[in-house]
Amino acid sequence: MDKPKTTPKDFFLWAGAMVTFYWSVIAAVLLMFNYIDYTFPNVLAYLPADPYQSGISNEMASIIVLLPLYMLLMRFIRKDAVLDPSRNEIWVRRWALILTLFVAGVAMAVDLITLLTTFLSGEALTTAFLLKVLIILLVAGGVFMHFIADLKGYWTAFPLRKRTVSIAFAILALAVVGSGFFIVGTPAEARLARFDAQKVNDLQNIQFQIIGFYQAKQKLPGVITDLNNSLAYGPMPMDPQSGESYVYQPGEGLSFKLCAAFNASSRGNQTMYAEPMAVSPMGGKMAAPDNWQHGAGNLCFDRVIDPAFYPPLK
Repeated sequence: MDKPKTTPKDFFLWAGAMVTFYWSVIAAVLLMFNYIDYTFPNVLAYLPADPYQSGISNEMASIIVLLPLYMLLMRFIRKDAVLDPSRNEIWVRRWALILTLFVAGVAMAVDLITLLTTFLSGEALTTAFLLKVLIILLVAGGVFMHFIADLKGYWTAFPLRKRTVSIAFAILALAVVGSGFFIVGTPAEARLARFDAQKVNDLQNIQFQIIGFYQAKQKLPGVITDLNNSLAYGPMPMDPQSGESYVYQPGEGLSFKLCAAFNASSRGNQTMYAEPMAVSPMGGKMAAPDNWQHGAGNLCFDRVIDPAFYPPLK
C-alpha cells in the first residue's frame, strides 16, 4: 500500500500547530517563573516597579493569542483525520510528534541534571529554585505523555478523554494567566507603581542637585525653585501624576526633607548611592546608601548632608 502523500495544507497546519504550541508552552513556563520570582524575591535581584513592563505582558499575550490558535489548528487536523484516516500516517505528523517527544525528554533530563548538580555542589536549594525545577518537570512530563499517547493512537481510540484533556488544558492556561492579577497585581495597579517609581527617581535627582548646590555655594537652597538654573541644574522635575512640584523643606543646619504622595508601598530594593562621592581617609571613594522605601500616602524623606562625604568644591 502506498504511503499517503503530505499536502501543502498538511504541512502548514502541522507547522503552525507546532510553532504555536511550543511558543505557548515556553511563554507559560516563563510566566510561572516570573510569578515565582515575585513571590519569593531574591534580595540581590532588581525587581521592576511595573512587572508588565518586563516579559510578563508579552508572555500573557502569547498565551491568550497562540493557545486558542493552536487548539483551532489541531481541530482542523483532527477533522481531516476523521474524514481520511490516512492523514494520521503522513510523515509531517510523525516528525512533529517525535520531535516534540525528543524536546520534552531532553527538557526533563536537563532539569534533573540541573537539580542534582546544584544539590551535589552544596548550593542552597531555595524554594524558588525547587519550584522552577518542578514546573519544568511537570510541563515536560505532561507534554511527553500527551504526545506519546497521540503517537500510539490513544486519543483516536478514546475521543471523549481527548476532549476532557483539552478542556482541562484550557482551564489550566486560563488559571496561569489569571493568577498574575493576584500575584503581581492588575495592569492598573502596575501603572500606579510605575508612577511611584518615577517619583522616587525624581526625588533622587532633586537630592543630587541639592548636594551639588551645597557644594558650590556652601548653603542649602531656600526653596526648590532656587535649583532652576538652566546652565547648572536644568528645570526641576514635576510629579508625573499630579503635575505639581515636589515638596522640599530645608531644616536646621544641612538637613532637609523631600516629600511626595505615593500610591502604594514600594516594591523590591530601592536603596541607592548618593553622588557625588567623597574620597575616604583611606584613599577610596565612599558613599552612604539612601533608603527610598516608602508606604502609601504622603511621605517625607529626611536627609542630612555630611560635609565629610560631600566637601565644598574649591
